[in-house]
Amino acid sequence: MLPQISFTDTWGLAAIALAMILGGILKGATGAGIPIIAVPVIAAVYDVKIAVAVMVLPNLISNLWQIYKFRNNPTDNGFYWQLAIFGAIGAGIGTVALAELPSSFLSLCMAGIIIAYILLRVIKPSVQLSMASAKKSVAVVSVIGGILQGAVGVSSPAVVTFLNAMKLARPAFIFTVSIFFASMTAIQIPTQIYYGLLTPDIAILGLLTFIPLFGALPVGDWIGRRISPKIFDALILTFLAILAIHLIYVEML
Repeated sequence: MLPQISFTDTWGLAAIALAMILGGILKGATGAGIPIIAVPVIAAVYDVKIAVAVMVLPNLISNLWQIYKFRNNPTDNGFYWQLAIFGAIGAGIGTVALAELPSSFLSLCMAGIIIAYILLRVIKPSVQLSMASAKKSVAVVSVIGGILQGAVGVSSPAVVTFLNAMKLARPAFIFTVSIFFASMTAIQIPTQIYYGLLTPDIAILGLLTFIPLFGALPVGDWIGRRISPKIFDALILTFLAILAIHLIYVEML
């Protein structure tokens, strides 16, 4: 049984709105970032299963928007279609795990993934993958990323790190990662409905998040084109570290 969504919970809704603003700015600047910010916040306020379900519709629409915006900057066709197809397969597997596994276990998994993401961002590996090398590993990476996205709503540690290593130009990177994210939501939506995760109330909450999200995306795009994101990244990573500690603390009580 999922916890109930309360549309009179002012503080909870305000926290979600703030998370969507921060996530929207990060996504507008880099092409990714909404789930890594919003999912832990919503999970802290409500529940991991609700958090992943709430994010499905915002993820779909925001990524379709960025696919259209950057449609003239694609990477290799075969590469991004493999990324999309295998990511969708992984998302289906992950959504089954989301439905079947206990929320406490998923919360701890999310905390671990956030910590891994922070470490990867801090270390920032300098390795560079050629397109030929990336094609050899894209299926494995995208399935893993899809499973993470379906189960805990966060695939950045796997896929964003992989794409960063390819050193794609910003427009090509945003187009490619948006294809990946959009393909996963196409599988998540019907699977979540089947398992009773994407309920009408959760869908309404997801749609309401478009208001702060789409106000923030152009701000992030402006930042990405004009301002170095280093200080902003440091603040985001600090925020995520606090959330990870909070999730672990709550589940260990």
